[in-house]
Amino acid sequence: MWQAVVRLMRSDGLKPGARTMPPQPRPMPTANPFIQAPFAPDPGNLRMFVHLPRGLKAGAPLVVVLHGCGQSAAAYGVESGWWQLAEEMGFALLAPEQKVVNNPNTCFDWFNPEDITRGAGEAASIAAMIRTMVETYHLDKSRVFITGLSAGGAMTAVMLATYPELFAGGGIVAGIPFGAAQNVRDALEAMRSAPLRTPGEWGDAVRAASPWAGPWPKISIWHGALDPVVNINNAQASVAQWADLHGVALTDAHQEMLTGAVRLNWGDRMELYTLPILGHGTPIDSSDVGRPAPFVLEAGISSARRMARFWGLAPAVMAQKPVPKPVPIPPPVSALPKIETALTVQAQTVVSAGKDNFILRALKAAGLVRKV
Repeated sequence: MWQAVVRLMRSDGLKPGARTMPPQPRPMPTANPFIQAPFAPDPGNLRMFVHLPRGLKAGAPLVVVLHGCGQSAAAYGVESGWWQLAEEMGFALLAPEQKVVNNPNTCFDWFNPEDITRGAGEAASIAAMIRTMVETYHLDKSRVFITGLSAGGAMTAVMLATYPELFAGGGIVAGIPFGAAQNVRDALEAMRSAPLRTPGEWGDAVRAASPWAGPWPKISIWHGALDPVVNINNAQASVAQWADLHGVALTDAHQEMLTGAVRLNWGDRMELYTLPILGHGTPIDSSDVGRPAPFVLEAGISSARRMARFWGLAPAVMAQKPVPKPVPIPPPVSALPKIETALTVQAQTVVSAGKDNFILRALKAAGLVRKV
């Protein structure tokens, strides 16, 4: 049965019958545009990769990009479109990379207490990379942003919680809210379904992770409704977490219908994109930026470009594609009732010890964890 777990974790995110848009040719680098750079301290034993666009100016912004399981820092930076946007908009790129010695499937260890605590492990290494970038290249420390996919999305949530003073904004793609897991068993259960907590409880988890009292980074959350790896209710939990931190009501959201996506926004502090026919991966529009790859999915909408616009890195006004008629997605339904329902349902019964042992064995056999 553990083979099924492996297949699930390595899924390309597409359900049978899901329609995709054919990729269009785009200018891509002929050589790896990222270079490895030294930094210290490195308690998490990670690698640091950097891309500096041509003509980078002092005081430029910094975007930190965290890859998912089985991906490399450079490949994800290019395929997701961030490399092209850095060249276009003039910001520096930092791409931390996991090592196989830390995690056999090169996932960031977003569930390991030793790696998600302020001042320790992988979180401290990423913070050290950011400080190195800002000091070495004279970047604007007030315009540092972070985003990641899947395990990288979960580690993005970790960084925003443990080092919020470093970031002006963040973007969580197919990720998991901070505080959802403290061990392997929690991690798998959270991927299946986010823990059921109130917005206040989710917010308290972040407030307890550092001495920071605000203001909090603005947040962009993206998730495919057909994600077979990380349940979409993790996006709803992330919304609850950040709504509490920003002091906004879930019902204050404004809804916007886009080609292939539904956007909810709470002004300039928080936004949620739900993609009805997307599986597990980063949505791109390869006719704009990015290149389809495993876990990087053609969706006709660029998460990278829209995050950059939300963060203030791109012009506020952007040409909108006309919505085709009929729209090839299910009829729109507001996500707010689902969010509120998820937050009021009673917690489910904990799985049995026997099942728990099976889960841990399966994860270890799949190479998804460093230790159990």
